Amino acid sequence: MKIDNQFDPIDIAVSGIKAQAKNIKVISSNVANAQTANAGNGQPYRRLEAVFKASDEDLGPVSVDEVAADMSTGFPRVLKPGHPMADANGYVSMPNVSMPKEMMNLNAATRNYQANVAILKRYQQVVETSLELLK
Repeated sequence: MKIDNQFDPIDIAVSGIKAQAKNIKVISSNVANAQTANAGNGQPYRRLEAVFKASDEDLGPVSVDEVAADMSTGFPRVLKPGHPMADANGYVSMPNVSMPKEMMNLNAATRNYQANVAILKRYQQVVETSLELLK
């Protein structure tokens, strides 16, 4: 009997940790730039999203396929007369970053990260118990 061990739980958990770490970095960038009215190109900072890609296998690793700009929402306009980026009416286009949404995404990403770490810890306990039994 041959057991195909191409993607074991450790590989899957490690890939989940790496993907969520990248997602947390993207969310952190959004939070850090939530008030950046000029991202260096004359436009406000545009929110970024990590796009995940699952393995082609039934059960396999996950990865971040790309980090894409959120083009589905526009830039909110805020009245800030005297701001260097204000238009003739005193309105400034601000980033399309919603702090409540980013906090929810950060919470979910952190929980996913912790779940994958818990898998690794459980696996370590199983290995240690197996070694104890073999003594």
